[in-house]
Amino acid sequence: MANYLSIKEAMQQGNGSVSIHGWVWRERGSNQLKFLVLRDSTNIIQCVIEKKVVGEEKFAVADKIQIEASIEVHGTIKTEPRAPSGFEIAVKDFNVVGECDTYPITKDQSPEFLLDMRHLWIRSRKMQAILKIRNTVMQAFRNFYLQNSFFEFSPPILQPNQSEGGSTLFEVKYYNDKIFLTQSWQFYAEAAVSGLERLFCISPCFRAEKSKTSRHLSEFWMAEMEQAWIGLPELIDSIEGCIAFIVKEVVEKNPEELKIVGQDIEKLKKITAPFPKITYTEALKILKEKEGMEIEWGKDLRTIEEDALMNHFDRPVIVTNYPKEIMAFYKPADPKDPKTALCVDVLAPEGYGEIVGGSQRDLDVEAMKKFLERDGEKSDNYQWYFDTRIYGKVPHAGYGMGIERVVAWICHLDNIKDAIPFPRTMLRFRP
Repeated sequence: MANYLSIKEAMQQGNGSVSIHGWVWRERGSNQLKFLVLRDSTNIIQCVIEKKVVGEEKFAVADKIQIEASIEVHGTIKTEPRAPSGFEIAVKDFNVVGECDTYPITKDQSPEFLLDMRHLWIRSRKMQAILKIRNTVMQAFRNFYLQNSFFEFSPPILQPNQSEGGSTLFEVKYYNDKIFLTQSWQFYAEAAVSGLERLFCISPCFRAEKSKTSRHLSEFWMAEMEQAWIGLPELIDSIEGCIAFIVKEVVEKNPEELKIVGQDIEKLKKITAPFPKITYTEALKILKEKEGMEIEWGKDLRTIEEDALMNHFDRPVIVTNYPKEIMAFYKPADPKDPKTALCVDVLAPEGYGEIVGGSQRDLDVEAMKKFLERDGEKSDNYQWYFDTRIYGKVPHAGYGMGIERVVAWICHLDNIKDAIPFPRTMLRFRP
């Protein structure tokens, strides 16, 4: 049995006999020569099949090979500057493993068609590059916190309470009861923080947001952390350190993928901590003075305001102290400015909006109950959560990072749907 190399390994070998296997990415030829550009998960390489080498019968087989057929190739590799990736294999023999009829995806097809065909489009060089970068983003988040003595924690996906607003809950029949798909791990992290002290997770989240924008998904992945004995300043240090580490890892590990998606690597190299820091009130001042946008204090920043604000920054911006009245019940008032909350959002440049949301956590049970009741929630349903304050409370803080939003920003994608293998939105749940 042949010892098959990946295309990357064959190129590293550089010369001599090799055996590879993959899928046909491009094909062209004449009555004497057939040029196949093969791809696998590591790279692409040109393979040249000559009739005089493989014989007339085998060449007739090669002549019928179409894009996306899977084949095994045996031959001799050498450098070839004119080839797509600088190497070429002179084929001595080949075997068609899986034939392919006329492939349905061709050039210049609509984004909606490519979403309908995502089960095939996921093979594309662009999607390969995005998913490799996504892998680096997730591993970098994990490594950043493992290196800082955090524990990876697994929260439940089925949860009895809302954590980010009841209007975006996905309700699930749970035997004879009803339960909800998780919006966030937060409440369970807050329970575990009194045991593990430093913890993180990467897990799916679900929000039934009736939004058709290029920034929203109904099912997405969140990278989250929670830490005991810290407040908002330490949380901000952790956030910007993690983001800078993620970008650095992508720049170092995925330069070729960044080229494929068309991202400027030099621009990403400038994403280093510390980031600019402003308050919500200062953000409104910038919008008024530089964009002519008069925003009433107390209103949340919409996409249009976030985009206008980020016209004045080329790096992520940390925005703190949003109005307490529009924040979730667990975000405490800032003692220095009680009308604002001890919370933080991170906005990405170039129109990618919020990529991180977090806060110090409120320890005042009665204050949290009042906010829940104001919003029509029964505080009794949260007694288990309040127990974490009653029995040995400690100051703690945490945040959530939207994986797809970070990937979309780093890859400079037009739509967040390309930042996840199979997107789920208000209008899309297939394939």
